[in-house]
Amino acid sequence: MTQEIAIATKDLTKRFERHLAVNNVNLEIRSGEVYGLIGPNGAGKTTLIKMLACMEEPTIGEIYLYGDRLLLSSPNLRLKRYLGYLPDDFPVYGELKVWDYLEYFARLYHLKNPQRDQRIFEVLDMVQLTGKKDSYIANLSRGMKQRLSLARTIIHEPLLLLLDEPVSGLDPIARQQFRDIIKILASAGMTVIISSHVLSDLAELCSSVGIMELGSLVESTSLENLYQQHAQCLITISTLGEICPLEEQLRRFPYVGGWEVVSNSKTVKVKFTGSQADSAELIKELINAGIEITNFSSTREDLESIFLKLGHQQAS
Repeated sequence: MTQEIAIATKDLTKRFERHLAVNNVNLEIRSGEVYGLIGPNGAGKTTLIKMLACMEEPTIGEIYLYGDRLLLSSPNLRLKRYLGYLPDDFPVYGELKVWDYLEYFARLYHLKNPQRDQRIFEVLDMVQLTGKKDSYIANLSRGMKQRLSLARTIIHEPLLLLLDEPVSGLDPIARQQFRDIIKILASAGMTVIISSHVLSDLAELCSSVGIMELGSLVESTSLENLYQQHAQCLITISTLGEICPLEEQLRRFPYVGGWEVVSNSKTVKVKFTGSQADSAELIKELINAGIEITNFSSTREDLESIFLKLGHQQAS
């Protein structure tokens, strides 16, 4: 069964006077996906998210939510209620208590009791702040404030969650807590778009990614496909015997793209273009050829390495 398209854009463009912030972006994100936006500062990620959140009017182009046209100027509350938007600089009100802060936003979305109180309890539990419901926001840590902002963002049960640099400035423990919450939301079927410079977080969370450069979407694909197309595999092989017989066998194997011998050792690092099955075939052939292997391990380039490599290709 084909997944429904949650977000689609057609020729989406935003120009600020002479600056082209987003350039002709055509994007499709399926319902239930966690989609990561990657790119350097100034690539257009924040502007794109703002247009999807109805915070900026496109200069040219169209946005569709579940097949319906989204317009900033239109009072289509049904469509706009689909959206939950967390910018990187959303203020929290330190003089309020946690419960009062969430109740304020729940009232803005016209949630009435007993549903309102029930929903506040639900989101507090989800972001692990139930024990802080009577605390003043000013006394919360940065990580707690960010989780509270997320609770505010999902208080009205949106279908689409737009997160712009949500883990910026958080310590590793707070980042892990935030990732765990996103996983829970995604497992419940929420569609999430998240931009971040912490690419290890996106690699753990996302099913698909989009890479932006100078306002353009230069790559948009599943994370699995991105790895298959661009991630280089490096296999480390160590032997008890001499290096020469090992090198002779490597020359015969079709997916070996070259290797280097680690200085003063009987270890080689092999550039490998085959699949995991091909890797298994390589080790079998080496053993059958009498190569005494003491170590055979493979590593794959991570998302950050792929991003940097694609960035260099775009620049050249």
